[in-house]
Amino acid sequence: MNLNKTRFETLLRVRPDDIDMNIHVHSSKYIDYVLAARYDQMERCYKMPIQEFMKHGYGWVVRNTFIEFKRPLGLGDELIVETHIDEFYKDGVKVNFRILRADNRKESCTGYFNYTMILISNGRAAQIPDWIIERYSI
Repeated sequence: MNLNKTRFETLLRVRPDDIDMNIHVHSSKYIDYVLAARYDQMERCYKMPIQEFMKHGYGWVVRNTFIEFKRPLGLGDELIVETHIDEFYKDGVKVNFRILRADNRKESCTGYFNYTMILISNGRAAQIPDWIIERYSI
């Protein structure tokens, strides 16, 4: 499906518990940043929070993810998580992201997530309904 690929941004700040023994953000925290941004953007930008998916019996799980690290983030840094939907699949979606330092907009990392839509009742993959694709095709 051809999408406009509108990009949305969420501003976050590095917390003390995000820092590892090398005195920068631990690699696993970048996944948390993207997930936090997606929940924010689902509600604020797409006008369909996760609670609405759940009300209809749907949920999302991460199928796989890829991250290319470029520059570290440190304690107290503000970061921008920019995401856009790259592609819909029958039962999933590919979301591309960039994490930028807020002060200079230099990339800290880039990557993507493949999410699978599931039925909450049984945890199995579900075909994405057209009405959801329409709401997220902005």
